[in-house]
Amino acid sequence: MADDRLILALDVPNAFEGLKLAEVLGDTVGFYKIGLGMLTTGGLSLANELKQEHGKRIFLDMKLFDIGATVENAVRGLSQFELDFLTVHGDPHVVAAAREGAANSNMKILAVTILTSLDRNDLDKSLLKNGKIPDLVSERAALAFEAGADGVIASPQEASTIRNLPEAEGKLIVTPGVRPAGTDLGDQKRVATPAQAVSDGADHVVVGRPIWKADDPKSAANAILQELSSPQAKQANRKG
Repeated sequence: MADDRLILALDVPNAFEGLKLAEVLGDTVGFYKIGLGMLTTGGLSLANELKQEHGKRIFLDMKLFDIGATVENAVRGLSQFELDFLTVHGDPHVVAAAREGAANSNMKILAVTILTSLDRNDLDKSLLKNGKIPDLVSERAALAFEAGADGVIASPQEASTIRNLPEAEGKLIVTPGVRPAGTDLGDQKRVATPAQAVSDGADHVVVGRPIWKADDPKSAANAILQELSSPQAKQANRKG
């Protein structure tokens, strides 16, 4: 059985390319993230096919944000696909509405704290609250948990701090911005290796380009899985 601590981000151009990659990887990867970039090129159909026909777990990364009623209705509609994870922005009113929308399903609501592609300079340009990013991430995570989030999306550099929050008991931490040592950082600014992310408290690590851009995606995925099974990745998967 695949180690579902690894979630592969299918940030490829369309559903056809995504399905081709999933077929190449076979049983090596059991959990896939499908994001907003693929929404208009068959992403929901791919999510359903991978889930229903291939037995994969699916993380739908939509990062929903709107008024409460709209979010609740959107989540209720998405919950019919029996997907595993769905992201919304971490504002408490959004999280609470999403929790209502998912109430009759097993889909877990994950709150986005601060995107891993952003740094303090980016937040200043967006006129967001002063403070160090780790502190802001922890504050947003705690508020999201209180609003009913099943987990949060956060940089691996903040995983340890979030894991130590009283509100984080029994909750999921999913970390994008994970890069094996020696690989290109791409547009990510707050990164860590897979082993470090898990050691610091992450339940799942999200990896995309280092796998699907590799000459041999299956070998690249296996290398990450080996790292997740190494003594350096000593934090056991908690839930989900």
